[in-house]
Amino acid sequence: MLPLYRFAEKRSALKEQLSRSVTYDISVQSAVDEILKDVRQKGDSAVLNYTERFQGVRLKTMMVSPDEIQHAYKHADHGFLEILEEAYRNIIRFHQHEVEKSFFYETDGGVILGQRVTPMEKAMLYVPGGKASYPSSLLMNAAPAKVAGVKDIFITTPCDVAGEINPDILTAATVAGIGSVYKIGGAQAIGAFAYGTETIPKVDIITGPGNKYVALAKKQVFGHVSIDSIAGPSEVVIIADETANPEFIVLDMFAQAEHDPDASAVLITTSEKLAASVRECAETRLPTMLRREIIASSLQQNGAIILVGSFEEACEVSDMIAPEHLELHVEHPWDILPGIHHAGAIFMGSYSCETVGDYFAGPNHTLPTSGTARFFSPLSVRDFVKHTSIISYSKQQLQSSGEKIAAFADYEGLQAHAEAVRARLKVL
Repeated sequence: MLPLYRFAEKRSALKEQLSRSVTYDISVQSAVDEILKDVRQKGDSAVLNYTERFQGVRLKTMMVSPDEIQHAYKHADHGFLEILEEAYRNIIRFHQHEVEKSFFYETDGGVILGQRVTPMEKAMLYVPGGKASYPSSLLMNAAPAKVAGVKDIFITTPCDVAGEINPDILTAATVAGIGSVYKIGGAQAIGAFAYGTETIPKVDIITGPGNKYVALAKKQVFGHVSIDSIAGPSEVVIIADETANPEFIVLDMFAQAEHDPDASAVLITTSEKLAASVRECAETRLPTMLRREIIASSLQQNGAIILVGSFEEACEVSDMIAPEHLELHVEHPWDILPGIHHAGAIFMGSYSCETVGDYFAGPNHTLPTSGTARFFSPLSVRDFVKHTSIISYSKQQLQSSGEKIAAFADYEGLQAHAEAVRARLKVL
């Protein structure tokens, strides 16, 4: 079920095998293009038609009523509600540390320079629906938007064939203090909020994971709106030494594999004994898992155990993958942290399992996938703000440096740029 490789013997082959990128079938591309075109041209009618086609219900209204939201909150399981509230407090607390401040400074000659940080006005948070419910995803997207100070926050998630939203999603929305919830999903929802329709507002940013149609739609509307990143299948890399617990490792690999057959789980270890124990434990535990078929498919297609000769090699392999989640099941995890350069989130030690980060710890679980941790970051407050440069030049400083500025423009062949400065120099 889990293929075993020796890094020293298959260095080049593994580099190619382990690299992942987000690709889409041409049929998906064509379908998304058609949906977005229809939504842009026909507005609400297109959104309703596609919702009926894909979600199996003809909606009378696309927005969840306040009564529905209130009913879900009042009837929520009290224990689960307390968990949601504590998790949200943890997530808020973490993101409050990300807040950036505007700054200004004065240079010689009375020049004032700076940068102003302002929140975006409207954000749409996409929450996956359909076969599963992910209130955790709602909390993770809502917290940084709230901390950033976004004025209008909208949530959308696919409804069921009865036109209803999972009550756990509505309860999480109440916990996050968001009352604008829509019951549409798919590429049509992305298009509706990117372009705006008769009843759906155009937003400034769209965040949140979804299926391949949602991911590609987000990619296509980028430029009309900002987006967080293009989400691919979930993935985990585990670096482990001989002190690691094989069962912990197996269950953490299963936790990623149960998402999707395209999910990836890779163990990198310096210990042959541990590698053998993990393979044995995986075979034993798999029949007990409810999603065993999906797990088996994922591990066969995208799973691996890689034997390395040192922690330096382990870090090298991990950086080749640039994983969404990286767990360090080693005796001294902080010692190898400096050798790791590319990962969405790093979990330090055997008791910092990825599930902790998914739900409760505080750092965001919306993370870069498919190797994009090389240049993308986790969802954060920074995604929901804009940075504006402020320049206040004095007469004195323009008189001092104006001719240099004009000469720079001359070298680029931009006459009007140069003359705009020289006109002011003449007055001075």
